[in-house]
Amino acid sequence: MLRDIANVLISEERIRDRVHAIGADLAGEFSRIEEDESSLVLMPVMTGAMVFAADLIRQLPFKLKLELVAVSSYPGKSMASKGAMMASDLPKDLEGKHVLIIDDILDSGSTIAVLKSLIEEQNPASVKVCVLLEKIRKDGPPIAKADYVGFEIPDEFVVGYGLDYDGYYRNHPEIVTLHEDAL
Repeated sequence: MLRDIANVLISEERIRDRVHAIGADLAGEFSRIEEDESSLVLMPVMTGAMVFAADLIRQLPFKLKLELVAVSSYPGKSMASKGAMMASDLPKDLEGKHVLIIDDILDSGSTIAVLKSLIEEQNPASVKVCVLLEKIRKDGPPIAKADYVGFEIPDEFVVGYGLDYDGYYRNHPEIVTLHEDAL
């Protein structure tokens, strides 16, 4: 796996420090919600957000509900989004709840736009978005925005820390680019 790596964009230590900082921000915001006895639902987008979500939820010191959702936008060896399509059902009990969508990367914004639209149909109290990475796109800003962003990265295909290429490299602890011959 190491021979496939072309460039380390974000080290394991920087990721860890930023996840702690985002967790502190979220804990501050959502502690007010908990005081109101409202329900907080964290909704990681599988499978890419799995590692980020696991590390992030350990930073939140209060009662919350975890609801996983699967959305497909980069099938197989694709390095460009093919459009977001729901691959699992959305929870049906979100009315009046505070929902935090957790995703690995904000690229075109189509995944977040689809999810937010479907969630908002259920009349939640609020919907926030937290992403580990946001690409600085050459073709303009994404169609959806995140409330919490770990890192901005160049418009490059990246893997590691949950992000994959054809199902591989999710277990690499850093955010990296791959050599062309690995793709």
